[in-house]
Amino acid sequence: MKTIRSILPADAVVQLVIRLALLALLIIWTFLIIKPFVPILTWSAVLAVAFYPVFGWLAKCLGGSPRIAAAILTVVMLGIVIGPAAWLGLSAVDGIRDIASQISTGDLALRAAPEQIKSWPLIGPQLYDFWNLAYTNVRAVLREVTPYLKPLAGIMLSFAGSAGVGTLQFLLSVLVAGLLFPYGPQLAGAIRGFLFRIVPEQSEHFLELSGATIRAVSQGIIGVAIIQALLAGIGFKLAAIPSAGLLAIIVLLLSIVQIGAVIVLIPVVIWIWMDKDVTTALPLTIFFVIVGVLDNILKPLVMGRGLTTPTLVILVGVIGGTLAHGIIGLFIGPIILAVAWELAAAWIRIERAAPVPDIVADR
Repeated sequence: MKTIRSILPADAVVQLVIRLALLALLIIWTFLIIKPFVPILTWSAVLAVAFYPVFGWLAKCLGGSPRIAAAILTVVMLGIVIGPAAWLGLSAVDGIRDIASQISTGDLALRAAPEQIKSWPLIGPQLYDFWNLAYTNVRAVLREVTPYLKPLAGIMLSFAGSAGVGTLQFLLSVLVAGLLFPYGPQLAGAIRGFLFRIVPEQSEHFLELSGATIRAVSQGIIGVAIIQALLAGIGFKLAAIPSAGLLAIIVLLLSIVQIGAVIVLIPVVIWIWMDKDVTTALPLTIFFVIVGVLDNILKPLVMGRGLTTPTLVILVGVIGGTLAHGIIGLFIGPIILAVAWELAAAWIRIERAAPVPDIVADR
């Protein structure tokens, strides 16, 4: 096999090495410059793909005015981010800081069993005794474990401190997405041309698969989880539950990783019946039951296509995205991993279905 040195003269080899080194330097330098903007640009692209059908419908209703449609949709998304999402985030930050402060001081607060549980028919006395026993044992365990949890308090405070940066990233992402809406066809054409250079035969299929996966995850998983968390947060606030925002964020996380909000809602409903009168507890219970089953109703309507991405991939995306990019990574992490999983699975299926070359078949 001939080497580069035998094909090219020495001075040409030196020039080639210098050019490659300069190209590598330029690529690395460019990446370092745009690295802070990667989460923003990624989330902007996700928003543009997820809401493009709405943008197309709105532009058609406005008589083919894409810029006006983009402006209206941008204002609506900004209202959502600045309004309920910001309220939910700030409430969660306060809850995280409160728990971190309790961990730092070694004084995690627990609640003893309320006396009114004794009056419950059938299970009241047994539940009261079990609660007090668990309360006593857990307090003893927490006293021993709390000193080892103090490093966790620092991580929680750091996460809460990044909430302001995360909010700014969300706002910038919405603005950038609004600028991308009118140029959707051109951007899709550019991506199609890029994919054609890599996978010429499957470029169109991979482009459609990527768009469908982004819409399925962003609308059917993350979108439904955000709606569920916002409604749950409103219910928690109406019920005057402590750390309502933090509980809503837990609902958001559980919904994204497909575990479900029932784990949080059931204890909340029990607490409501212990703390409120029947006229208050009954409507709140009905509301939380609706919130709990909301994902089962909305997901089949919104997703439109079956998503084959395993729950473990979504979970890894949530954890890895959050560790890598903060709050905004909580949303872009599972989407990026889901797209990568779907494309890799499609590529493997294509390779397996490809005919065996004649030279191999003859053997």
